[in-house]
Amino acid sequence: MRTIVTGAAGFIGSNLVDSLLADGHTVVGIDNLATGRIDNLDNAFQHDTFTLAETGVTRSDLGELVGEIAPDVVFHLAAQVDVRKSVGDPCSDAGTNVLGTINVAEACRQAGTRRVVFAASGGSRYGAPTALPIAEDAPPHPLSPYAAAKVAGELYLSAYADMYGLAPISLALSNVYGPRQDPRGEAGVVAIFGCALLRGHPGTIYGDGTATRDYVYVGDVVDAFRSAGAAPETLTGTFNIGTGVQTTTTDLHRMIAAALGVDDPPVYAPARTGEVQAIALDHTAAHQRLGWDPHVGITDGIDHTIAWLRETLDRRDSATPATA
Repeated sequence: MRTIVTGAAGFIGSNLVDSLLADGHTVVGIDNLATGRIDNLDNAFQHDTFTLAETGVTRSDLGELVGEIAPDVVFHLAAQVDVRKSVGDPCSDAGTNVLGTINVAEACRQAGTRRVVFAASGGSRYGAPTALPIAEDAPPHPLSPYAAAKVAGELYLSAYADMYGLAPISLALSNVYGPRQDPRGEAGVVAIFGCALLRGHPGTIYGDGTATRDYVYVGDVVDAFRSAGAAPETLTGTFNIGTGVQTTTTDLHRMIAAALGVDDPPVYAPARTGEVQAIALDHTAAHQRLGWDPHVGITDGIDHTIAWLRETLDRRDSATPATA
């Protein structure tokens, strides 16, 4: 199978690339390396079935590139993923997350590629629901520019399905964590806390620490993308990819400290605009229609992530903010 992965040098994208290559597929990665790391693709470059196009999803020549490749599936993961950056610069966020997704949809239409698997946001899609875990039949209620842009991407893909016969599957991802998550960024609390504690510093929690998230391991998320890519083209729509389990930020910090064998209480700071208080996703539809379930519990997932952080911190000299 010929595939394209946008955001291929990113956290989830590079893990997906490795899995697709291991399955014997041909993969073309698309990444402008603005936030993705080229060393995330070290394993991929060992395969002669992988190539990287160093370009972005907003480029006007994307349609020509996709047309030359003629992929069977496009996995669209390229995005601006920081809620806080979207609040500070909503136009830039929309440029990547809305216009970039439209550009991908248009490129697929021109190339005759029907299946698009889109990395939607489950952590912000539903706003502030009163009952958890929440299922896909709940109406979207985005509370930040990032969330609005991601929902807009879903809607554009749905429109292209009706107008041109695209077969999109949107995976509404909860809070993904695991190896290759960048501890230098503003997103990715497990990597941020883990890196801070490894360096002998406490993490900073914004708010009172009672906010909850649904943490899903990156290996499980990669399995969801692979299942969606292999699904019959008659299957379309949005599917929650999460565990249904809520973990508070304070408990998460405590679990990471315990995994490291340290006792460093976090520092608390005022809550920030645009972030929801609680979320957990009901993945029943993904189980029934994609055959997907999460398998890695948070304790094991944290252990895997900490092991990766220990191996990589010595190789990366850049400063690491300890905030989440």
